[in-house]
Amino acid sequence: MPARVIAIGDIHGCARAFETLLGVVQPTDDDLIVPLGDYVDRGPDSRGVIDRLLDLEKYTSVRPLLGNHEEMMLDVIEGREAADFWLRYGGVQTLDSYGFAGDYSAIPEVHMDFLRRCLNYYETDEHFFVHANYHHQVPLSETGSELLRWRSLADSMPGEHHNGKVAVVGHTPDQFGEIMDVGFLKCIDTFCYGGMWLTAMDVLTGEFWQANENGIVRD
Repeated sequence: MPARVIAIGDIHGCARAFETLLGVVQPTDDDLIVPLGDYVDRGPDSRGVIDRLLDLEKYTSVRPLLGNHEEMMLDVIEGREAADFWLRYGGVQTLDSYGFAGDYSAIPEVHMDFLRRCLNYYETDEHFFVHANYHHQVPLSETGSELLRWRSLADSMPGEHHNGKVAVVGHTPDQFGEIMDVGFLKCIDTFCYGGMWLTAMDVLTGEFWQANENGIVRD
């Protein structure tokens, strides 16, 4: 049993906020870290975020989820989709962070491998983690990617899942940087790329930490 189970909300290229947050949280090999997806796009340093996640895996347990922005990135780089949609929603900033000059090989293969092995969901005894949403009557293993990665809580607020576990999600940003907590569901996308906060939460205790892209820790 890990000492802490720490979920991290949508980072969106905000590498400085991420580094500041990790400096406060101080993860160890006794912890389990569950980043909820959307590591890339919109913020200034998606490459730096992926580098830091890879570094984090060297000394603590990390179970990264796949967000809709990673899904878009993979679909474009691997030739399944045209780039237009991704570029409109933050792909330009991501490619800039890699020094893209017309060749996707600017993105290191180790970064692509990281994205490919991100999870659709993750479960512990008392919690489950998805990027965006779920259906309360459908097993997570049978839930489609549209719900898991794309469906905003503003469009569809689920009920308590039939598995009885507490849901921890991101994807739906709170414009004021606050955590949504309705008991059976906690949303910790606190709008870092929009100038608010990046949140980490120990789901075992409810303790949380927040930092922003200016390197400021929220009291």
